[in-house]
Amino acid sequence: METVRFDELDLYPQILRGIQEMGFEEATPIQSKAIPIVMEGVDVIGQAQTGTGKTAAFGIPLLMKVDSHNKKTQAIVLCPTRELAIQVAEEIRCLAKYMHGVKVLPVYGGQDIVKQIRSLKGGAQIIIGTPGRVMDHLRRKTIKCEEIHTVVLDEADEMLNMGFREDIETVLEYIPEERQTVLFSATMPKPILEITKKYQKNAVNIKVVKKELTVPNIEQYYYDVKRKDKVEVLSRLLDVYDPKLSLVFCNTKRMVDELVNALQGRGYFAEGLHGDMKQVQRDRVMNRFRGGKTEILVATDVAARGIDVDDVEAVFNFDLPQDDEYYVHRIGRTGRAGRTGRSFTFVKGKEVYKLKDIQRYCKTKILVQKVPSMEDVVQVKLEKIMEHIGTIIEEEDLSSMVNMIEAQVNESDYTAMDIAAAFLKLALLGEEENRQPNLENFEFGDTGAEEGMVRLFINIGKKQHVKPGDILGAIAGESGMPGKLVGAIDMYDKYTFVEVPREYGKEVLQAMSDSKIKGKSINIEPANQK
Repeated sequence: METVRFDELDLYPQILRGIQEMGFEEATPIQSKAIPIVMEGVDVIGQAQTGTGKTAAFGIPLLMKVDSHNKKTQAIVLCPTRELAIQVAEEIRCLAKYMHGVKVLPVYGGQDIVKQIRSLKGGAQIIIGTPGRVMDHLRRKTIKCEEIHTVVLDEADEMLNMGFREDIETVLEYIPEERQTVLFSATMPKPILEITKKYQKNAVNIKVVKKELTVPNIEQYYYDVKRKDKVEVLSRLLDVYDPKLSLVFCNTKRMVDELVNALQGRGYFAEGLHGDMKQVQRDRVMNRFRGGKTEILVATDVAARGIDVDDVEAVFNFDLPQDDEYYVHRIGRTGRAGRTGRSFTFVKGKEVYKLKDIQRYCKTKILVQKVPSMEDVVQVKLEKIMEHIGTIIEEEDLSSMVNMIEAQVNESDYTAMDIAAAFLKLALLGEEENRQPNLENFEFGDTGAEEGMVRLFINIGKKQHVKPGDILGAIAGESGMPGKLVGAIDMYDKYTFVEVPREYGKEVLQAMSDSKIKGKSINIEPANQK
């Protein structure tokens, strides 16, 4: 279809300025179809998947319709997860940057409701929230409905999959009948059609056909890998391709925890994201991933909703997705904003047939690849070192080093080539040893902690029946540091992160290096040490 420029859509100059600052010129297919129709004020059913730009497709018409002089709530957007609610709120705020007096507020479970009530009292024209928490506020009358003229259901199919149908219906019952109801969904199962029939009037259907959703600049590969070899193969691929940021998908929370543990044990900067984690932990993990402090994010499909990071260079399907459509959602996280991305899928035995179904569904080619050998990995590492050496030769003054090597060649039986080869070997060994810190002259780098703190990794967690109090007691008892100085303690099934003041960091590492917690020997080291 023909592309449409935003300046052809008759939008307020303030909104156009926000769009321009976000770097958008041409509307995506869903935006060019939906914006004019949603702006007419009619009910809309939009069928579009993640990554198609649907937030702006409803966000721009919302901003065109909102009255900035009226502080009361005028629009509600329901999202399946907190992450997506935060992301949608951020995007609409960016679009509204130059619209004075417009307040966009995300409300979701896991955040202090008293704090939310205080924010709501200040007035917010657009509320983005999860169904349960929005319903709570409507019941408490902390969100008032009389001025609400628009409701948007974003990723409606996902909300139903997560069991929010009753909550959605309760929210819709509260809101005045004279309203515009806009629904976006990647699929149109029967329950969605029932909701549209009951709560929408003469809704206009907008659909983005599948072929517009395929991402041409993603190289897609698969590997025939036994379950027990998956971690080793993943490690080799990470070493060979060296992606800046990677997303690894698993089908279960348990697998996420196990894989994160295995990757951290091998020295990678990996963290997990799944539904059992507290919101504070999830926010921390996402902020570190966005900032590049965590290079590998291991997630389940539901937890990954709302991850919108442009620099993801590789997506790994550690487990084959259970649904063909999830494959599209997963790999669509890479190759964004015109960049080239790669996706790697691990399959075994009969799973190859499932992969063929995915290829047919996505109308795409997934090419079989040979697992890189250890020699391939070493070769890549050597090439990187040689590249680095080339830069040093080009940019540094090496005359004093050349003199030293000439003296060594003259005084010994070694050739310059022998010395160069020995240095290369040293550099290769050094790369491996760098993963383990030397405590004697150890200086903390960026461990991803709060300011003034350092974050430590301990290889023991909930599965060993350890509680935060045990960790706190052990640190205070062994190091002599007052327990009240210990910061955040994030516990997972098989490991724990704990923050301590930077000035005590070395002491705590030293004191805990041979200690036990609940009778179990532990390993403690700086988290994400680069």
